[in-house]
Amino acid sequence: MVASASPIHLVQHTIPNFIQSKLAFIATEPLPWKESVLAFSWAVFGLEIYLLHRQHPNYAKPKPPAELAAFFPDDKFQKGQKYGASKAKFSAFSLLYNLAFETALIVFDGYARSWDAATALTSNLGYSTDNEVVTSLIWTMFFIVARTIRGIPISYYETFVLEEKYGFNKTTKGLFVADILKLFALGVVIGLPFRAAFLWIIDWAGPSFIPYLVAFYIAFQLVFVIIFPLVIQPLFNKLSPLPEGTLRTRVEALAGSLNFPLKQLYVIDGSKRSSHSNAYFYGLPWSKHIVIFDTLIEKTSEEQVEAIVAHELGHWTYSHPSKMIVVSQLYLSALLSVFPPFLRSPPLLRSFGFSSRVAARPPVAVAFTLFQLVQGPVGAVIRVGINALSRRFEYQADRFACELDERAAKEGGHMHHGDGDGASMSERLGQALISLYVGNLSTVWVDWLFSTWHHSHPTLTERLKALETIRERAKDKAASQGKKEL
Repeated sequence: MVASASPIHLVQHTIPNFIQSKLAFIATEPLPWKESVLAFSWAVFGLEIYLLHRQHPNYAKPKPPAELAAFFPDDKFQKGQKYGASKAKFSAFSLLYNLAFETALIVFDGYARSWDAATALTSNLGYSTDNEVVTSLIWTMFFIVARTIRGIPISYYETFVLEEKYGFNKTTKGLFVADILKLFALGVVIGLPFRAAFLWIIDWAGPSFIPYLVAFYIAFQLVFVIIFPLVIQPLFNKLSPLPEGTLRTRVEALAGSLNFPLKQLYVIDGSKRSSHSNAYFYGLPWSKHIVIFDTLIEKTSEEQVEAIVAHELGHWTYSHPSKMIVVSQLYLSALLSVFPPFLRSPPLLRSFGFSSRVAARPPVAVAFTLFQLVQGPVGAVIRVGINALSRRFEYQADRFACELDERAAKEGGHMHHGDGDGASMSERLGQALISLYVGNLSTVWVDWLFSTWHHSHPTLTERLKALETIRERAKDKAASQGKKEL
């Protein structure tokens, strides 16, 4: 009787070996990789344009849905419709702009030519041309520079034309330049060591690199969570402790009632760049920080801000961020398990114009980059699935916030109703969502297929209907319990 394989052996050997045996043809057969990538890229562009075409008539509708008419002043609604149409046109142009660059890069063998240039520079710097790590880092640097430059015109137009036209932009020209330089520096300081570690792990672990690489990605995410608020966030925004007052009292009491490990409550100067608003939390499991945009505090009441924070705490209660990390790691593991045949595929590199000498021993950085291009169709499908999961999580977080009143009643406590109108958490959350949509000039007419492809959140109408259903169920439940007590 043969003993069953251990889980570690399954992960490191059995499963990868099975997958690689099924994909062995990739390493030897000259398939039309370049043509396939181009065909898919333009097919996705065509789909994006079709979805924009489906959505575009919604921007011409003269009135909001009947159930929202009372909340949207006509001037705000009309401005939001124009804003939506302008963003759609900008989206179509930016898609074409980026695709034109990527197409030129592929058609004119840009990946291969840049690798040859990186190899030449490696030699000029006094390193051996066989030093794959140095050449790979130089090659990576080329793309960091190229993509930074490529993104400037689009970012400039979006900031100083589109957002400026509709009153959202607060970014100065100096701040715009400073942000570009900071993002570029972060790309170098973080991206290059990350790439070097990636290459070292694959070289060190050999054929069993997959679990080690996944562990590295998880460790990197944990370290990033720690350094982001301490090092990266202060480069762009100022986080200040939320001043003492009723809002701070509300949020701290809410967090305390849920045993949320709140370490600090911040207000962020989001108005430094834009008048859009939001709130979020971050941190390690035992030490969390809640961040509220100053624009959110300015545009909504304290009761509504509390409801938004309650929604965010719903994400924490249901472990939504952790679940998303698990999903992303599972996807990463599946992706990496398919990578080895591409890592040993000279035909893949020759398809993208690499010389026979380079293709004979595919550099890891090159093979992985081309592999990412090839697996684009899978990534597109996964993104749609991730969006669907995210929308489900948003409904759950809304429901959690709405149920806080019921929980407080059972525990003999009460939620704050400082506005004096006795509004439930559900009603305040609905009011907050409407305030955000009105303030952000968000589109309330949305095509279902466009939303399925693009949106990580349900539409306003969908969320308000769900909140109304929750309120009706709560009323029915209360009435049923009242009858039992009688």
